Amino acid sequence: MLNDLKDNNRNWAKRIVSADADFFRRLERQQAPQYLWIGCSDSRVPANQIVGLDPGEMFVHRNVANLAPPQDANYLSVLQFAVDVLKVRHVLVVGHYGCGGIAAAVDGKRRGLIDHWLHPIREVCHEHHHELDAIPEERERLNRLCELNVMRQVRNVGSDVFVQDAWARGQPVSVHGWVYSLGNGLVTDLNVTVRRPEDLERLYGTPPHP
Repeated sequence: MLNDLKDNNRNWAKRIVSADADFFRRLERQQAPQYLWIGCSDSRVPANQIVGLDPGEMFVHRNVANLAPPQDANYLSVLQFAVDVLKVRHVLVVGHYGCGGIAAAVDGKRRGLIDHWLHPIREVCHEHHHELDAIPEERERLNRLCELNVMRQVRNVGSDVFVQDAWARGQPVSVHGWVYSLGNGLVTDLNVTVRRPEDLERLYGTPPHP
């Protein structure tokens, strides 16, 4: 199986060079993405392909259920590097319908360490339980929880000191919330974009500073 993957790699590299002889030399010289993608680790959600971008055009961070927890050093390091060093202009928090992490967070089963990681989703579920309880069909209820989780992570990113400091120095950074559909390959913009501290306060009631 691994030999198949290596063969696939060589065939892919040949196809790229045949279409653009300078592609890899150009890629070596510069990484200047405009976008940071914070998405789910799900193998069915390939970040660059979904939005039609080549390697080098998007900085990508993925974890189970596309979380942006303020205590996670891995996510924070990616965010700081993207904002402070790469100067990305857009942070895309992208969840997806049918997310296994969302379902696992609220199905009541014990799985070990992942239960701790998914705890923020249970908090979102509890906060919005009246809305969620009013949705009779489980699939639709979980899909709505996917959306609510994305909204919470947009709030987390926008509240982070790295983004707040960028705004304070006039650096343009927008944080967007999207959900991807496995069923049709389309993304839905949840219209929770934040571009300044006032947007956070308007959308979430969050004070301008973390």
